[in-house]
Amino acid sequence: MRSILVFAAAAALEIGGCFAVWCTLRQGASAWWLLPGSLALAGFASLLTLAGTGFAGRAYAAYGGIYVAASVLWLWLVEGVRPDRWDLLGAAVVLLGTGVILLAPRGG
Repeated sequence: MRSILVFAAAAALEIGGCFAVWCTLRQGASAWWLLPGSLALAGFASLLTLAGTGFAGRAYAAYGGIYVAASVLWLWLVEGVRPDRWDLLGAAVVLLGTGVILLAPRGG
């Protein structure tokens, strides 16, 4: 459960940081947006080190599903675009993969 909370917070920071860059480069927002965006991206990377997995690659792989689902939620809540069934199906598929990675019985 802790990993899911860490991943959700990391996703919010990563998406927010990337959105700051998007707004600056694609929508003409002030370059000052890059400062909080950079801080958010640094926070995202730091949070991933707190995931309850023994290996970085496994943490990144499991995080990917949370990131995709959070991005679809961002699309809806921040950008005002309602996800279609394909967005929701894709998010569900990757969340299933996250569950497999995090919950698989492993020896050792």
